[in-house]
Amino acid sequence: MAGGVAAARWRDVAAVGQFRVLWLAHAQSRIGDQLARVALSVLVFERTHSPAWTALTYAMTILPNLAGGTLLAGLADRFDRRTVMVAADLTRAALVAVMVIPGQPIAVLVVLLCLVQLPFAPFSAARNAVLPAVLPGDRYMVGLAVMRTTDQLGLVGGIAIGATLVTYLGTSTTLMIDAATFAASAVLVRLGVGRHRPPRAGQRVNLGAGLRIVTGNPQLRALVAIACVNGFYVVPESLAVPYAAQLGQGTGAVGWLLAAVPAGSIVGMIWLKSVRPDLRLRLMAPLTVATCAILVPSGWAPVLAVSVALWAVSGLASAHDMVVQGAFVQRVPDESRGQAIGLASAAMQAAQGVGIVLAGLLAQVLTPAAVVGLAGAAGVVAAVAAGVAWRRAAS
Repeated sequence: MAGGVAAARWRDVAAVGQFRVLWLAHAQSRIGDQLARVALSVLVFERTHSPAWTALTYAMTILPNLAGGTLLAGLADRFDRRTVMVAADLTRAALVAVMVIPGQPIAVLVVLLCLVQLPFAPFSAARNAVLPAVLPGDRYMVGLAVMRTTDQLGLVGGIAIGATLVTYLGTSTTLMIDAATFAASAVLVRLGVGRHRPPRAGQRVNLGAGLRIVTGNPQLRALVAIACVNGFYVVPESLAVPYAAQLGQGTGAVGWLLAAVPAGSIVGMIWLKSVRPDLRLRLMAPLTVATCAILVPSGWAPVLAVSVALWAVSGLASAHDMVVQGAFVQRVPDESRGQAIGLASAAMQAAQGVGIVLAGLLAQVLTPAAVVGLAGAAGVVAAVAAGVAWRRAAS
């Protein structure tokens, strides 16, 4: 194609057997994660009738990823990556199965849930490190689009499936199904994915060395900065309930607002995967700015339909994070890929956590809509700064 290399197609990726296995294992694990969130939240609330314990339980499905991304992702650079994925899934299956034992104290369940989340980091790092080897060239970006789309669908569908299973089968049966999804994922990876030993397999992984690789490379630093802008555009989802209340709307409106962002993101990823690889990189920084800028009008609390449209367009532009992840992984040496991915993921999740906490505090003194608008405006400033850093590093 004139002006650059043509984008890979869906069928180019679907033809790769190892990718099909990795995708199916990922889809099962993603749904399993959501089943655990719903089942444990319901179980804890039924036993304690405490919103605080319920919120803590949900938080324990997210916070451990910070520690896991920093401390455990390097396992993907020390051991065979297929083995890391299989071990992580079997560990999660065993821990979820233990949760089913009746009569356990709530504190024990929360600790078990925390432990279940820890293996996610090495599993994700190993899978993301394997993908470029399984899908060389631009096929990797298309495969990444498939994975990210599955994430968004699993986020919404997994919650719906989890709620249905808990309603009709109960929490214990739902947790057993969850354990089975992790076990099935382990079997799929073991039988369908070849061995992928990193160049430094067997050597001790040094956290400081991984950090130096990221901070010592201007392009990697800029890509992490762009990724961390999500701490601003994640704010609408965290304030969807009070935002809907400010509009005078009920629970149904919350569903529309929460669905708008992932729905837009799916459309954006489908569009971006068809764009030329060189053009994708040029669009990355402008789309980061647009993701935040489109949220600014939310500060005036427009009617529900307009708010949903704004959030959906922001979600569409947020598909740039697929390009950011792909560019980051392709620029990290294979021998350090797992540790670098883990560190970048931890930074991104930390940005999300800080953004959500600050937004919640601001919403105590300002209206939810005003907080969303301010987050969009501040995000534009951060996105412009990160984009300038990327342009300088890439030139």
